Amino acid sequence: MSEERVVLCGASAYEKKYYFNQLFEKLPDSIKDELHIICVLFTEEVGGVFTMVFDEEGGLLLETDAEEDDIYYDEISSGLLVKEIQRTRQEMFESITLFYRAFILKEDIEGLIDGEDDSNS
Repeated sequence: MSEERVVLCGASAYEKKYYFNQLFEKLPDSIKDELHIICVLFTEEVGGVFTMVFDEEGGLLLETDAEEDDIYYDEISSGLLVKEIQRTRQEMFESITLFYRAFILKEDIEGLIDGEDDSNS
């Protein structure tokens, strides 16, 4: 069973770099800017590497990791910040997920909208 994961974007405190997957270039600039800000501010605040990744089922995951010897990485703060980002940006993430499933995975858009409540429960 192969695991198909697609990175949306991410940032690294170690390399001081931001990555945005060009598969998503048709997203509005305001959304791309918001994703950039979220990723960079996350790594500035807690360190490590932060990525937004779509899993094989089309769900958006926020992942954070750090090098083993990184004494500055705050695992507790990273978990709290991920939850806060998920809560405050929920609507934007739902829209990005719909975009991904419709335009990248080529799923039926009507089925996605009709079944939207089912996937969130």
